[in-house]
Amino acid sequence: MDKKLLDILVCPVTKGPLIYDKKNQELVSRSARLAYPIKDGIPVMLEDDARQLSAEEVER
Repeated sequence: MDKKLLDILVCPVTKGPLIYDKKNQELVSRSARLAYPIKDGIPVMLEDDARQLSAEEVER
């Protein structure tokens, strides 16, 4: 994930910061409790496509 792109992307729901999860190829928004997938190197920033985070995942 390009650092410059990560610096400008925000969660579309909360407008908060995103954390890059390299292992799962996701951008994580702890405040929204959502993980946005990265498909073919392109972040999919749609709430409907995001995965809900468990309480354990939010606390990490």
